[in-house]
This record gives sequence, C-alpha cells and structure tokens, in this order.
Amino acid sequence: MIKNLDDILNALKGEEKVVLSVAAAHDKEVLIAIKDAVEKEIIRPILVGDSQKISTISKEIDFNLENIKVINKITIEECAKEAVKLVSNKEADFVMKGILDTSVLLKAVLNKEYGLRTDSLLSHVMIYEMEKYHKLLLLTDGGMNIAPDYNQKEKILKNAIKAAKSLGLDEVKVACLAAKEKVNSKMQATVDADMLSKACDEGKFGSNVIVEGPLAFDLAVSKEASEVKKFKSRVSGDVDILMVPTIEVGNGIGKSFTYMANSKSAGIIMGAKAPVVLVSRADTHESKLYSIAYGALVAKKMK
Repeated sequence: MIKNLDDILNALKGEEKVVLSVAAAHDKEVLIAIKDAVEKEIIRPILVGDSQKISTISKEIDFNLENIKVINKITIEECAKEAVKLVSNKEADFVMKGILDTSVLLKAVLNKEYGLRTDSLLSHVMIYEMEKYHKLLLLTDGGMNIAPDYNQKEKILKNAIKAAKSLGLDEVKVACLAAKEKVNSKMQATVDADMLSKACDEGKFGSNVIVEGPLAFDLAVSKEASEVKKFKSRVSGDVDILMVPTIEVGNGIGKSFTYMANSKSAGIIMGAKAPVVLVSRADTHESKLYSIAYGALVAKKMK
C-alpha cells in the first residue's frame, strides 16, 4: 500500500512509462515540472504548444528535448484539442493543463466528438500527506462542483474511490462530512451523507468500501474523539476519503491542510476516461510533481 507521496514516485519507476500530453506547454513553470517528472523517470511527455517557445524555454532550463515529441500548435484552443485527442486516440494516457484557462481544457475534455467524457461527473480529488496523520488522506470535492445534489455526490464519491484504490488499499474508508452526526432534515448535508452510507451498504460503491455519515470532522480523523463522545464508527481515525458537502467546505479544509498543517499535496480531476492534471501557478514545484505522479498512477491503473 502506498503510504506517502514519495511512494507514488517510487511505484512509477522502472516500469513502462505512462504518456502525458501537455496542453499549451510553452510556459517555464510547466516545463520545469515536466522536466522534473522526466528526470525522475515517472512519465514520458508529449508537449503540445508553440514549438519555438517550448524550445527557447527548454534551453533556458536545461531541458533536453532530443527524445521528446513536440507538436506545434499556436492557439490555446488548438493546444487543448490536440492534447485531448492524443489521449482519446490512445497515443497518451492522461492530460495536463499548461498555460491556458481551465475552462478551455475542460471544454475539450467534454467534447462529444473527440473528448474524454463518460456518464460520470468531473470532480476534483486532492490527496494530502501530513505529519499528524498516519497515511495519505483524500479530499473531495473542493475544487469543481459548488453545491452538488445527492446524485452528483454519488458520482463524486465513485470517482474518489477509484482514485483511492490506485493506492493499493485493501479497503477504502469514507467519511461524509457534516456539522453533526444526527440526520436533520433542515441540514441537507446530513440527509445526503446518510443516504450515501445506506447506498454503500446496498453495494452501490463496490466491494471493500465503507461509507459512514454524517460525521463531523473530528470524529472522521480522530478515534480518540469518537471514544470520548462514545460514537461507534468503523472509519474514525482511519479514514481514507473525506467527502465534503460543498466546495466551500472542501476548499477551506484543503487550504487549512496546506497552510496550517504544512502538508504536501497533489490534485487531479476524475470522471473522464483519463485523469486530468490541473496545477496552479501558486503550487510549489513539489506539489506539481506529485500531481503529475498521482495522475500517472491513476492513469496506469485505468489502462
């Protein structure tokens, strides 16, 4: 089982490399991240973008392009289309956002003609490594879906479970977060969490998955808190996935992990035929590398 983010890097070494297509790769920060991933032998990239700019930047950062395929596309729309088509045509295994708007890339991903759409829902999955937690912790969805209804939450959770299973977990433990543990019809988060838990009991999320909810954050991550409150739980203190009710909750928890708990992290978009790596310019080089690596790991499992 993979227990930290460096384990993901190690799991990808020495085997056939998954192929990453990069949409609008003509950006220094993007190419530094790709260079790092190539040097650590975790991917084989295809760079889609302004080939002249890619060449110039690569010389600046001492990135050898001799054995790397570069496809010249000038507009960001052309870059997105070509990068997605590479995955759709099975020339690449997953796709990464370069220097273009997220909406442009996702529009290509969802294109009915050449895109990667499925009957699922695109959702954001973050994975965190923290000193005070004994294993990797997934968080969904704090990046895409604003206020999902119950049916959307089912799809979001299925995406996260698939992402979690790529870590080699024997059993996936999920906590559906809310402000309290008792179902209250005036608090939709508690109602949906209870329904997700019952759906799991009926086999909705596959084998070796435990979904509990509603659970407050402290009961989800602390077995001691459950013992003090005399709350019986099979996931408390050992949860793998935190399922949040709204984007604000996920965004707040995620940024708290990053800025207050000094956590390491990686993030991908699930729900398409292949993972989509979206990195922010504010992300550290380390975080960008881990996001590429996690996308590669999931893509490898999905092949």
